[in-house]
Amino acid sequence: MAHLALRNIEKRFGAVSVIHGISFDVEDGEFVVFVGPSGCGKSTLLRMICGLESVSSGDVEIDGQVMNSVPAARRGLAMVFQSYALYPHMTVYQNMAFGLENLATPQPEIERRVAEAARMLKLDAYLQRKPTALSGGQRQRVAIGRAIVREPRIFLFDEPLSNLDAELRVEMRSELSALHRRLGATSIYVTHDQTEAMTMADKIVVLRAGRVEQVGAPLALYNAPANKFVAGFIGSPRMNFFPATVMAMDAAGITLDVPGVGVLRALATGTQVGAAVSVGIRPEHIALAGTGDNDATGAVASVEQLGGLSYIRLAAPDLVVQAPGQTGLRPGDTATLHLPIPAIHVFDAEERALPKTAA
Repeated sequence: MAHLALRNIEKRFGAVSVIHGISFDVEDGEFVVFVGPSGCGKSTLLRMICGLESVSSGDVEIDGQVMNSVPAARRGLAMVFQSYALYPHMTVYQNMAFGLENLATPQPEIERRVAEAARMLKLDAYLQRKPTALSGGQRQRVAIGRAIVREPRIFLFDEPLSNLDAELRVEMRSELSALHRRLGATSIYVTHDQTEAMTMADKIVVLRAGRVEQVGAPLALYNAPANKFVAGFIGSPRMNFFPATVMAMDAAGITLDVPGVGVLRALATGTQVGAAVSVGIRPEHIALAGTGDNDATGAVASVEQLGGLSYIRLAAPDLVVQAPGQTGLRPGDTATLHLPIPAIHVFDAEERALPKTAA
């Protein structure tokens, strides 16, 4: 295991700056996920940690040692790529053993490590097959096994599941999480899929345009997003947002005028009467039943029935409701909604989350 620290990391390609002063720590044994939209700098940051990209300024530290000038091969890291990168003419055993052979590892040690990795990844029966005889999931296991046998200080995963179909991605997510628990190894995982981030991470680093928007545990980001971007990116379906104006304030919170919705109360502070803000509420927090307080009505535009869940989209106001079970609502119906006061998030004009008052 190892401790990784990034200290004011920047990356420039000529005059273009793509990573802007990033700093955070990855503790021993943590599973940390970099998540964000395409082009936000996730893979570039991972490649700088690995040593495949140089650092323009700042420091990459592993266990207190600055690694900026240390070649990738000497950093003690192992990377699993999206494309598997297996040698097609080699067997599974040969693919997994190849890196150790290049390091002049004794043959008995190679055999021990390969056998142990194959057992963990359920590849015992496939060691003499070549990659073309394997499924996509099996190939990815081989790529992971090749990393495991090196016994690295840190595992790096660059969108390793993006080439797999949806069902296999779910299975592999579970397998990778179980593998991390068994190995206890420090791991960094890059994905654009926030569901992968939420289900696998001990800690999530949310990136946008080469900057860190928020770092924290998955549920901390879900329950207390630092800004509107994180609130909209974390959670599926995404949070509903509405423009609003602050009408009144008191010790318990604020009163908001939300066009198309009505007057709502929220547990928020740090603003002023007349301020333009944004209101956010997650689809699963909206109830399809009025209580007389923080209620709204709207016309149903569409309904998606998934058996255990229903997604109801309203046209006015424009929002999505995630309801448990099945619903009798149909397009054209009028729905009465309850927006619970504690579930409402308020963001200022700079899209920063306003502090919440006590419930």
